[in-house]
Amino acid sequence: MALTGADLLVAELARHGIRWVATLCGNGLNPFYLACKRAGIRLVDTHNEQAAAYIADTYARLTGRLGVCAVSSGIAHCNALTGVANAYFDGAPVLLITGASAGYGAGRGAFQEFDQVALAAPICKSASLVSRATDIAFMTREAIAVASAGHPGPSHLTVPLDVLEARVDALAEEPAQMSTGMRTIVRPDPELVREAAKLIGHSQRPLIVAGTGAFHAQAQGEVVEFSEAAAIPIVTPIWDRGVIEDPHPHFLGVVGAASGEPRLLADADLVIAVGAQVDYRIGFLRPPAVQEGLRIIRIDSDPSQLRQGAEPDVAIAASPSICLREMTEEVKRLGTAPSHVEWLEESRRRWSRFRERWAGGPLPEGTMTGRHIVEAIRPFLADDVVFLIDGGNIGQWAHMVLADHYPSNWITCGASAVVGWGIPGAMAAKLAFPERRVLLLSGDGAFGFTTAELESAARQGLPFVAVVANDRAWGIVVSGQAQSFGEGGVIASRTGAIRYDEVARGFGANGVRAESARELQDAIRKGFASGLPTVIDVPIAVSGPSDPR
Repeated sequence: MALTGADLLVAELARHGIRWVATLCGNGLNPFYLACKRAGIRLVDTHNEQAAAYIADTYARLTGRLGVCAVSSGIAHCNALTGVANAYFDGAPVLLITGASAGYGAGRGAFQEFDQVALAAPICKSASLVSRATDIAFMTREAIAVASAGHPGPSHLTVPLDVLEARVDALAEEPAQMSTGMRTIVRPDPELVREAAKLIGHSQRPLIVAGTGAFHAQAQGEVVEFSEAAAIPIVTPIWDRGVIEDPHPHFLGVVGAASGEPRLLADADLVIAVGAQVDYRIGFLRPPAVQEGLRIIRIDSDPSQLRQGAEPDVAIAASPSICLREMTEEVKRLGTAPSHVEWLEESRRRWSRFRERWAGGPLPEGTMTGRHIVEAIRPFLADDVVFLIDGGNIGQWAHMVLADHYPSNWITCGASAVVGWGIPGAMAAKLAFPERRVLLLSGDGAFGFTTAELESAARQGLPFVAVVANDRAWGIVVSGQAQSFGEGGVIASRTGAIRYDEVARGFGANGVRAESARELQDAIRKGFASGLPTVIDVPIAVSGPSDPR
């Protein structure tokens, strides 16, 4: 029986458990769509290719499973690369499938022909042109395997129309057995565990930096247990995934935020980086952000990440969860905790003093601020709610006010620090967890990027509640400009008045205006019960956590 190249591509997606594809229609995609329909794969269509890619990216970052998006050629491909870039920064397994005109690749000027593969390659683990239908199944398997193996990341395939339409003998393309993935290192070298434990025992001011790699390893319990056994404070780089499921006295918030942090990293004599990147958020682990002679232990399931950014004293290639379990037993055996108690208590005092500067005391009266909003939504952040944060100042408020824990059901833009992904991200959360409630906290500037996707969400049965902090500004920029240059230096960072509640109703969603904490909480409750995307527009003053009080 002869099938089309599109049938083989879709069959390979189905074999890897793909049940939906985020997409925007256009040049070269019709055969793929028909094949998806025949195979029962849902198409989640959007108004912008950027949104389609953000859906795939957020799904992958939430679940660790492959997210797939398909877009048409030319500028559509360029638009989709925004979400692909986000996946690149955060190590999310995403497959971008891009259509192309028949005859693409011959250099004869086919419609919208340019080198799509070369444009995608710098931010993808693999990027290829499928030039023959007989290769499509193999190349799809390869792209998926590369995206998912080791340190995950995006892959890309450009598949021209004539390749999708070509007839192929299905039997010749059927693999004997689908690969179950690449085997990775899981157990640590016992000698390295002992070496790391001795280094911890000799330190006076150790600090755990728990990054997204700890989340992917599902090391939530192990991070806390290790911290308790060794009496070591924990921080997380801002925008990374969190692993602190419940409030815990050893967790001292995020580092690398524009709103600042207590002096912990700068005084640490040992950093234990668990699945964390070495980058600007932790001062590149170089002076003056850290002290001279800082010792470094790195734990990561991907050996290629162990020397990224900084040379460690001890590098352990292993599953973070298993490694921390064994290190916990070793530090207990050595009895290292008492030497760290004084530092742990001092770290907690520094954290309390830092937060007191702007989040202590009663809420100010008058116009609402980001702090008012975050305090109002706190009661809704139960374990069954997927919480998304999109925006600058409002994101800083969320990270600071809710700083006593950072659970795995919260997600932000990720290491890219992009804004504008929140609406498609909320759609992805509902695709990933249909039975759970989804709450998006967004700044008004960020919300404007993909507002039209409210229609996509409403039409396709993907409800969520979005709380929009509306300060009529790019708040984090206004804060920075005002602090650096005074009010006269606040330039090109304010917007006009937009009623996002009214905009939402125009797109077929619910829209509510809330001007007090009580109104906001009532609107959230009703929004969760409505079965529709609900946008709650909350007017606030321009203010960030780092602004002078």
